[in-house]
Amino acid sequence: MKRIVISAAVLVALSAPAFANHCPKDMAAIDAALAKNPQLSQAQLDQVKKLRAQGEADHKAGKHKESLESLQKAEDILKIPHVM
Repeated sequence: MKRIVISAAVLVALSAPAFANHCPKDMAAIDAALAKNPQLSQAQLDQVKKLRAQGEADHKAGKHKESLESLQKAEDILKIPHVM
């Protein structure tokens, strides 16, 4: 049991940098999609911009899971693939 807990802790610690590096790629993809003037309603465009800003703020605060959630919602609205 102790091994499982230690293994899980190590995996979580190692995955944090991966989340941190993922956020800027998502933000860049959203920015690129917005630069192409996507066919969105004003409400959708406002929502994408809000989610993008929230994702950046969460990223800077070290909340990478929350950042990814916001950024992926923005990508869904833009109908662009999630960056891997």
